[in-house]
Amino acid sequence: MPEGNPIADDFRFGVATAGFQIEGGYNGPGEPRNNWFRWEAEGHVEPAGVALDFWNHYEQQLDRVVATGSNAFRFSIEWARCEPADGQLDDTALARYGAIVDACHERGLEPLVTLHHFTHPYWLGEDFWLQADAPQRFAAWAAVAAAHLGDRVTHWVTINELNILGLMTYLLGDLPGGGIGQVPSLTRALDHLLAGHVLAYEAVHAARPDAVVATNTFSFSLYEIDRLLTDVLLARAHGVDRDHLRTWLSSRRARHAAQVVPLAGPERVLRRVAQRSIDLDRALPRTVEAVYASPHVATLDHVQIDYYNPVSSSHIRVPGHRTSGGRNWMPGSMLWDDVPDPEMFSAFTELSAHDDRDVWIVENGLCNRVRRGRSLPRLDNWDRPRYLQSYLRAMVELIDAGVPIGAYFHWTLADNYEWGSYEPRFGLYGVDRARGITWSDRDSMGRDSAGVYRRIIEGLRAGDRSVLTRPVSQLESRS
Repeated sequence: MPEGNPIADDFRFGVATAGFQIEGGYNGPGEPRNNWFRWEAEGHVEPAGVALDFWNHYEQQLDRVVATGSNAFRFSIEWARCEPADGQLDDTALARYGAIVDACHERGLEPLVTLHHFTHPYWLGEDFWLQADAPQRFAAWAAVAAAHLGDRVTHWVTINELNILGLMTYLLGDLPGGGIGQVPSLTRALDHLLAGHVLAYEAVHAARPDAVVATNTFSFSLYEIDRLLTDVLLARAHGVDRDHLRTWLSSRRARHAAQVVPLAGPERVLRRVAQRSIDLDRALPRTVEAVYASPHVATLDHVQIDYYNPVSSSHIRVPGHRTSGGRNWMPGSMLWDDVPDPEMFSAFTELSAHDDRDVWIVENGLCNRVRRGRSLPRLDNWDRPRYLQSYLRAMVELIDAGVPIGAYFHWTLADNYEWGSYEPRFGLYGVDRARGITWSDRDSMGRDSAGVYRRIIEGLRAGDRSVLTRPVSQLESRS
């Protein structure tokens, strides 16, 4: 590994969070309702409840962010809290989000604000993103948020993982609304989500012209539900006119297929299904119209990616397969069974680079399982300190090779609500929910993950690359 400091002074190290997962105070009596209300009320999922109570204790939790060595913090401002009824803005909630932004700046944390992280107001309906006016309604919300916070927030995420939001809602049925195998609804939702991003991009830039606005996609081996979306947003910046868009997208699809996952077995089948189901000519009509009508040549100021397990075929498993804590009788894998692969991470990150645009890694993390208060080991014996060191070493090697990476956000600060359950744990800090949200200085596997993250960050900023190669036990606190 080369010598010297690979990290620029303005590089952002941070942690990523989402409002519904940490704030608490949704869907109960007298509380704002979001699109998860019915599922919680009917017992389809475990209620989020008080979550981490970030809404009431954000200052203490931001201190925890600082203790990880971070200089950036990603969080969402929740539309359902700010507009609990159609046309009725809650100025108190908007002011509280302003106070959170101010608290970030006071601690030297640059805020990265997400406008939609898998939730929207209940009054919009669970299938909001199928509605014809969804892009315009979302853009109006973006304008409200930018008007209240734009003077203090430069960096924005419009819609979190819009590809996974569509996929999990309308293909897998794992998010409210939708159902299983609804491919026409999936393509319609993806089109409206991406068009909503374009219009929201314009709304934020209207409020703050120097804003940096993007949308993050979940890194995925199927081009049609990952890189296709980013390519459409950047086509004009590549000099592609509307008449030649399909030809260019076809060449981009071939490049993606050749560089990410070997074309074999189940992956080959899934790729064929995706190509037949999502036609490059007709898949995103509203988005293409918005992109080519925009006053901005590109409606993506940098490329944001979330990286976990991108191999589509690896998410399909035979029912009864072994998992952490026993056997899984569902036909898909669990989050705590995702296989770490730093080399694949490098391939996807490098593939994401477009021209002179930075790549921001805005989510990356390892899951373990906690059931009934008991931490269950991963089958592959990976732990979070090893994961952090391996992935950050891969990232630094990419930077050395010239890939313009501007940020890394670890998912997540502390064990939180993972979309229906508290069993999946991703936190640098463990949280014992059996004892009333009791935080630990160690993660739920008993490792000093926050300390390891801090020491790697401090080492890299000081030009000490040994933090990427020395035994990870040397980076952990013994206390």
